Amino acid sequence: MKLVYKGKTKDVYVLDDGNYLLKFKDDVTGENGVFDPGANTVGLTVEGAGKAGLRLTKFFFEKINQAGIPTHYIDSDIEKGVMKVKPAQMFGKGVEVILRYRAVGSFIRRYGLYCKNGDKLDGYVEVTLKDDKRGDPLITDEALEMLGIMTKEEYKILCDMTRKIGEIVKGELAKKDMELYDIKFEFGRVGKDRHIALIDEISGGNMRVYIKDKYIEPLELEKRMLSI
Repeated sequence: MKLVYKGKTKDVYVLDDGNYLLKFKDDVTGENGVFDPGANTVGLTVEGAGKAGLRLTKFFFEKINQAGIPTHYIDSDIEKGVMKVKPAQMFGKGVEVILRYRAVGSFIRRYGLYCKNGDKLDGYVEVTLKDDKRGDPLITDEALEMLGIMTKEEYKILCDMTRKIGEIVKGELAKKDMELYDIKFEFGRVGKDRHIALIDEISGGNMRVYIKDKYIEPLELEKRMLSI
């Protein structure tokens, strides 16, 4: 197994069979010691965050696979903190897709003239380029096609998948009396037919979740979500 990429929250290894292994870390994104799923820097290290993120990722990826939505997930080993996945080709150098059910975080910072913190949104989807240097800029479907990153048809498929996956995550959280405010996904092209599939992870570090007006930290989210 060979290390091919050291990420902020995961390291990526290539396996002899051509698949990949993701090693989850205890680092989470944020700024000045405060967690923020939309941040592009590591803000703090939380003991146990890696395994907690993997447990939640396993739970959600299995639900999504059962729903017939393509993912790169194969299997995982919680004790080792690793997840085996199919190889995937990124869109350009990577894009992130944010699904928003309430106005918080960067949305309120940008559009606060027109809304208040916590206002409801109707499953709003936005796409950003993974580019730490430029602050992960927002981009439209037209610009994505012009720059050769993805076609408008791929963009439409990606947005449709995002909303379907979001409803699965939102519904599972609601069973535990939790409300999903926003969530960040990544997608890539998988297989010989290069179909679009969900990649990366779905953990507390990728989403903002509340019970009434109380924000639920990633480790607490995993405990509440997977408690019997």
